[in-house]
This record gives sequence, C-alpha cells and structure tokens, in this order.
Amino acid sequence: MRIVLLGPPGAGKGTQAKRITDAYNMPHLSTGDMLRAAASAETNIGKKVKETMASGKLVPDPLVLAAVIERIAQSDARHGFVLDGFPRTISQAVTFDDLLHTEGVEPDHVIELHVDEEVLLDRIVTRARKAAQAGGAVRADDNHEALKVRIDAYREQTAPLINYYRSRNVLKSVDGLQPVDSVTEQIFQVMERRQRAISNTVAEQAKSGRPG
Repeated sequence: MRIVLLGPPGAGKGTQAKRITDAYNMPHLSTGDMLRAAASAETNIGKKVKETMASGKLVPDPLVLAAVIERIAQSDARHGFVLDGFPRTISQAVTFDDLLHTEGVEPDHVIELHVDEEVLLDRIVTRARKAAQAGGAVRADDNHEALKVRIDAYREQTAPLINYYRSRNVLKSVDGLQPVDSVTEQIFQVMERRQRAISNTVAEQAKSGRPG
C-alpha cells in the first residue's frame, strides 16, 4: 500500500505514520529523513542534495522528487510505504502522481488529519509548557509564534492538496484532535473500507469482462 498522510504541523502525522508502518510492516518515509539519507549517499542525486543543504538553501522540487523516487525504489518500499511531509505542494503532487503512473501504480490512501488550528496551537503550546516544567525536551519552535508561522505556511502551500486529492476520489479525512488511539482506529477503518471498495470494483469488472 502506498499511503500519503496530510495535516498541519503538530497534527500527529509522525505518530500515526509509525503505527501504520508497524501494523503493516512497511517503511515510514519522511521528507527530512529521505533528504538526509540521500545527502549521506554517494549517488549523483545524493551529492547534489548534500551540496544544496550545505549551502543553506532549500532543496528544490526536482531534487526532492528525485530523492523520494530513489528511496521508494528500494526493496523495502516496493510493496508499500507511508509518506509523511511529502508532497508539500500541488506541483510536487502532480509530478509524483505522473511518476507513479509510469510504474502503473497510484497512491492507495491519502489521509488528512483534520484539526481546528487554534485548538491545535493551544494543545501544542500547553504540552510544551508541561514538558518544560517536568524537565523534558521541548522543540525550539514549539511556541505560539513559531507554530503560527509553520501553520500559515502549511495553509498556503500544502492545504490545497486536500482539494487536489479529493477531486481524485482518494482523500479521506480523520479528526486529528481525538485521542491518539481513536485516531489510529479510524485511520485503519478508513483504509479497510477503501480496500474493500477497491476489491469489490475489481471483482465486478472481472465479472463484466471490463478492464480495470
């Protein structure tokens, strides 16, 4: 299964991605991890990514896409993966879908963790404050101002992907502000329902003699 998780910073994508990958024994692929792995590799793509990152510049879309494609071509990802943090823009999504199409595949599930942004901000800031009071580690950008900037960037660049994938009849939304276990349960239910629908469609096409 090829799964894309969407949602603003702090919505819980990383947590849910790990639960999905543990349940289905597939790799969790985050953009940051993929770029760092590419930069440490001695491939042509890896060297270009490393040079770009070392200069402090943003890695351009063609290199990001190349790093993603290089990663999902590895043996552990050939039967499925969970993408977290990619695609980030409509341009990335369209190009990625075109590349998958050349391989005769497409995303099986695109799941949005839907959240109320103000509630999310309050929850993350409260969690960070409690962690700091308890002596735990706190991200430097887990404060209201920095989080607002990250969420605004998400709304401008990534939120349009919601309508893009909805128009392709592949998007499902889950309330990301529920307890973590409830979010996981709903994600699995969404995935199972879609898999059943796909299986039923294939069976009906086989009976009628129509191609899939």
